[in-house]
Amino acid sequence: MATRKSGPTTDPDINEALRQVVAHQIGPRRPGVIYQNTDGAFRVLTVTTDPSEARRILKRRAAQFAITVIDVLRPDAEPFAVGSVWTGSDRVLKAVA
Repeated sequence: MATRKSGPTTDPDINEALRQVVAHQIGPRRPGVIYQNTDGAFRVLTVTTDPSEARRILKRRAAQFAITVIDVLRPDAEPFAVGSVWTGSDRVLKAVA
Protein backbone atom coordinates (compact mmCIF):
# COMPACT_ATOMS: atom_id res chain seq x y z
CA MET A 1 0.00 0.00 0.00
CA ALA A 2 1.40 3.39 -0.98
CA THR A 3 1.78 6.02 1.70
CA ARG A 4 0.77 9.56 1.17
CA LYS A 5 3.09 12.37 2.17
CA SER A 6 1.64 15.26 4.09
CA GLY A 7 2.87 18.77 3.64
CA PRO A 8 3.28 21.16 0.72
CA THR A 9 2.74 19.74 -2.72
CA THR A 10 5.39 19.95 -5.40
CA ASP A 11 3.02 19.64 -8.35
CA PRO A 12 3.55 22.87 -10.36
CA ASP A 13 -0.02 22.85 -11.72
CA ILE A 14 -1.55 22.60 -8.25
CA ASN A 15 0.81 25.26 -6.89
CA GLU A 16 -0.10 27.62 -9.73
CA ALA A 17 -3.84 26.99 -9.24
CA LEU A 18 -3.51 27.75 -5.52
CA ARG A 19 -1.49 30.89 -6.28
CA GLN A 20 -4.25 32.10 -8.61
CA VAL A 21 -6.96 31.42 -6.01
CA VAL A 22 -5.00 33.34 -3.37
CA ALA A 23 -4.36 36.24 -5.80
CA HIS A 24 -8.10 36.38 -6.54
CA GLN A 25 -8.91 36.40 -2.81
CA ILE A 26 -6.43 39.23 -2.17
CA GLY A 27 -7.86 41.19 -5.10
CA PRO A 28 -6.38 44.62 -5.88
CA ARG A 29 -5.01 45.08 -2.34
CA ARG A 30 -1.35 46.01 -2.70
CA PRO A 31 0.82 48.17 -0.43
CA GLY A 32 -0.38 51.77 -0.71
CA VAL A 33 -3.89 50.96 -1.95
CA ILE A 34 -6.76 52.47 0.01
CA TYR A 35 -9.94 50.43 -0.06
CA GLN A 36 -13.35 50.58 1.55
CA ASN A 37 -15.74 47.92 2.75
CA THR A 38 -18.57 47.70 5.27
CA ASP A 39 -16.04 47.88 8.15
CA GLY A 40 -14.42 51.16 7.04
CA ALA A 41 -11.62 52.48 4.86
CA PHE A 42 -8.12 51.04 5.03
CA ARG A 43 -4.65 51.65 3.61
CA VAL A 44 -2.73 48.47 2.83
CA LEU A 45 0.68 48.40 4.48
CA THR A 46 1.87 44.89 3.60
CA VAL A 47 0.63 41.76 1.86
CA THR A 48 2.01 38.43 3.07
CA THR A 49 1.52 35.46 0.74
CA ASP A 50 3.77 32.97 2.49
CA PRO A 51 1.24 30.60 4.13
CA SER A 52 3.46 29.83 7.14
CA GLU A 53 3.95 33.52 7.88
CA ALA A 54 0.26 34.30 7.25
CA ARG A 55 -0.73 31.57 9.71
CA ARG A 56 1.63 32.99 12.31
CA ILE A 57 0.37 36.56 11.81
CA LEU A 58 -3.33 35.67 11.86
CA LYS A 59 -3.06 32.74 14.29
CA ARG A 60 -5.23 30.65 11.95
CA ARG A 61 -4.23 27.18 10.81
CA ALA A 62 -5.66 27.52 7.30
CA ALA A 63 -4.52 31.08 6.44
CA GLN A 64 -2.99 31.42 2.97
CA PHE A 65 -2.36 35.19 3.13
CA ALA A 66 -2.40 38.10 5.55
CA ILE A 67 -2.87 41.79 4.79
CA THR A 68 -1.67 44.42 7.26
CA VAL A 69 -3.84 47.54 7.10
CA ILE A 70 -4.49 50.74 8.98
CA ASP A 71 -7.87 52.45 9.33
CA VAL A 72 -7.60 55.78 7.50
CA LEU A 73 -10.73 57.18 9.16
CA ARG A 74 -9.29 57.03 12.69
CA PRO A 75 -6.35 59.31 13.53
CA ASP A 76 -5.35 57.06 16.46
CA ALA A 77 -5.53 53.82 14.45
CA GLU A 78 -2.96 51.07 14.89
CA PRO A 79 -2.01 48.65 12.10
CA PHE A 80 -3.67 45.24 12.23
CA ALA A 81 -3.78 42.13 10.07
CA VAL A 82 -6.78 40.77 8.16
CA GLY A 83 -7.31 37.59 6.20
CA SER A 84 -10.64 38.44 4.62
CA VAL A 85 -11.19 37.78 0.93
CA TRP A 86 -11.94 40.54 -1.57
CA THR A 87 -15.67 40.67 -2.30
CA GLY A 88 -18.04 42.52 -4.59
CA SER A 89 -18.86 44.97 -1.82
CA ASP A 90 -15.18 46.04 -1.44
CA ARG A 91 -13.99 48.91 -3.56
CA VAL A 92 -10.70 50.67 -4.24
CA LEU A 93 -10.69 54.35 -3.26
CA LYS A 94 -7.09 55.06 -4.24
CA ALA A 95 -4.93 52.83 -6.39
CA VAL A 96 -1.16 52.90 -6.65
CA ALA A 97 0.79 52.90 -9.89
